[in-house]
Amino acid sequence: MSRLFEPLALGSLRLENRIIIAPMCQYSAVDGTPGDWHMIHLGQLAQSGAGLLILEATAVSPTARISPHDLGLYSDANEAGLARVLSAVRAQSPMPIAMQIAHAGRKASVHVPWEGGAQIGPGQPGGWKTEAPSALPFSPGNDAPLALDTAGMARVRDAFVQTARRAARLGIDAIEIHGAHGYLLHQFLSPLSNQRRDGYGGSLENRMRFPLEVFEAVRAAFPAERPVWVRISASDWVDGGWDLEQSVAFSRALATRGCSAIHVSSGGLSPAQSIPLVAGYQVPFARRIKSAVGLPTIAVGLITQSQQAEDILASGDADAVALARAMLYNPRWPWHAAASLGAQVRAPRQYLRSQPREYQNLFMGG
Repeated sequence: MSRLFEPLALGSLRLENRIIIAPMCQYSAVDGTPGDWHMIHLGQLAQSGAGLLILEATAVSPTARISPHDLGLYSDANEAGLARVLSAVRAQSPMPIAMQIAHAGRKASVHVPWEGGAQIGPGQPGGWKTEAPSALPFSPGNDAPLALDTAGMARVRDAFVQTARRAARLGIDAIEIHGAHGYLLHQFLSPLSNQRRDGYGGSLENRMRFPLEVFEAVRAAFPAERPVWVRISASDWVDGGWDLEQSVAFSRALATRGCSAIHVSSGGLSPAQSIPLVAGYQVPFARRIKSAVGLPTIAVGLITQSQQAEDILASGDADAVALARAMLYNPRWPWHAAASLGAQVRAPRQYLRSQPREYQNLFMGG
């Protein structure tokens, strides 16, 4: 049997297969609230046959958004808008839905990618003052963020908690805390962005303290029977930055606090990063964390071919694979993977007649 299409348990959450749709920002919300685009976008992905759909980075406050058009879950309007979208999607698909909750830190307040992605300064329309562990801008020429004080950190932690509670009310099946790609929690972890001189900076133990506090607070606020895990950047790809061995230590600390999995990505903290972009370039990070920590790991990054994904899992390098751009390009990727690997995949009843003649018993009814 194909390893890719074996069931997987992440805590108490059972997935039909090991294909995960990674979070992908759509930059299409209004004041954090999703609209019809999200219904179309998530609706098609929910019919893909994947084992799990993770919603895009969902901001825990207005200032936590990457752009003014990011999805959020910090207001009653956000919650109502997501309830409308999720109700429609769930009515047509049994696929479990997780939510990635996030704070962009010093990488917040930027234009959407198709408008260049440059920072919007706090004095410009739509912009705001960003916040971070230290007053260090992401890149030269950017407005420097406000260094969070103790009260500011408590406010951020509480925002994560409130978003987790809203997610629970929406029936979200799992939470992924965004600790990767140079956003706020990753900024606390990396010595390149965290130059604090208090108990939250300096040593590895100190730099991990706030991300671990956020995890503990979210884990306590979200129903115990639903899993919570973390997405990390295993390396900054910059000398002297966050690296794999520190990621192992962080993952071990998360495991002792009830973390259900580690979603292993990399990079995003510094414009000086040098990343070797080859197929599956982040898989060795997932392999190391899986072997050293024992938690289920999710591999991600330039995983595009079904046999490639199968080999990653069959070799024990990871427990699941996450696809992002490949899924946007081909929203039926799991169908084609199942056909090539001799497996079965869920499809909606309305599409069952599309099964090619040469692939008998490919589809399970939706």
